[in-house]
Amino acid sequence: MRVADFDFDLPPDLIAQFPPTTRGASRLLHVDAAGTCHDRLFADLPSLLRPDDLLVLNDTRVIKARLFGQKDSGGKVELLVERVTDECEALAFIRASHAPKPGSAILLDDGTTLDVLARQDDLTRLRFARPVLDVLDALGRLPLPPYIEHDPTADDEARYQTVYANAPGAVAAPTAGLHFDEAMLATLATQGIATARVTLHVGAGTFQPVRVDAVADHVMHSERYTIPQATVDAIVATRARGGRVVAVGTTSLRALEAAAQAGELQSGSAETDIFITPGYRFRMVDALITNFHLPKSTLLMLVSAFAGYDVIRAAYAHAIQNRYRFFSYGDAMLLETPAP
Repeated sequence: MRVADFDFDLPPDLIAQFPPTTRGASRLLHVDAAGTCHDRLFADLPSLLRPDDLLVLNDTRVIKARLFGQKDSGGKVELLVERVTDECEALAFIRASHAPKPGSAILLDDGTTLDVLARQDDLTRLRFARPVLDVLDALGRLPLPPYIEHDPTADDEARYQTVYANAPGAVAAPTAGLHFDEAMLATLATQGIATARVTLHVGAGTFQPVRVDAVADHVMHSERYTIPQATVDAIVATRARGGRVVAVGTTSLRALEAAAQAGELQSGSAETDIFITPGYRFRMVDALITNFHLPKSTLLMLVSAFAGYDVIRAAYAHAIQNRYRFFSYGDAMLLETPAP
């Protein structure tokens, strides 16, 4: 397939610049197993799930990954930490008039020094003078997606984070989870709908444009994930009682599918660069809660693989016609596995 096959025209005013007034006060486009679209509210979700279902949540926490400083030669530098690789080391995208060379240094606003160690493809490996997460907490700015046009505020710091975020390491939110509040999770629990956790630290690669013409030529950035044994056990129990595994977000889905590539779901931590496109055979997930994704993006390819290319084309056309809000702060979809 061609990347152009996943393009669509989106009116700019449908790109949500701010979250809804209250968490969960969004719309939900339910695409059933027959591919039919139903206009609902996210508050309707409990009525669309079954008591034996299992929701799998990604509990990664977004870090303040954007930093500003200057090279030891004096030039200004903007950094986006893509991944924390050790207590005092990280990989980062660097924006500067001339990329700093290995062996040079970057000076942050409070005097913290970063040593430039090496280039790694389009990333730079850096050593921090003190723990990376401490520096980011003190100096970093929230890395809002490039299509959100305002500077991050205190409200963004609260709302661009799920209520169940726990493990710091993501540079983008698992946005399907932003719709859930504590009341919704409590309602689901009273209905007998169980939850389980995975961790996938969403990397900045999620916003990188696909720069090839053929889908098969694209290379994904790798991301770190963890599948607890308790989640494996919960999925086995769900299957045994005839329930569905419902992934909250493409990141939860990717973690589960990556950990099941050998056939059965494996607990533990690993890196994945899994690229899910139409034709992929899903092993672990029966339904998917997700937001609306960018044109020509790998995430649009993933949901097209899950629900069907023509189904997603029709659903996105329906969403645009009915003025759903798109992207990170936008509305949600519930996609069911297509009927055989």
